[in-house]
Amino acid sequence: MLNWYDWLFMGVGIVIIILCLLQGGKSEGASGAITGGGLNVFVKTKERGAEKVVSILTMIMAIIFFIIAIVIEVAAANSAASAAADAGIRFLF
Repeated sequence: MLNWYDWLFMGVGIVIIILCLLQGGKSEGASGAITGGGLNVFVKTKERGAEKVVSILTMIMAIIFFIIAIVIEVAAANSAASAAADAGIRFLF
């Protein structure tokens, strides 16, 4: 059964996917990738307006996603360790 943090984790992941799909391409498309026209990928370009907002939101949601992933992993490790300790104590008595 999924807990509330699992639902939050999936929701943030879906929002990241949507934000990535909303971002505009910075190259010439598929033909530019094949012919090498997209070689200026690392050139500094100023994002303005909605593109900048979507880019900032994507970065924020990605940071939140990784923080939630780390918290869930630490919580799972702690609960597994406490369950193993409880089982060991029960075995001794």
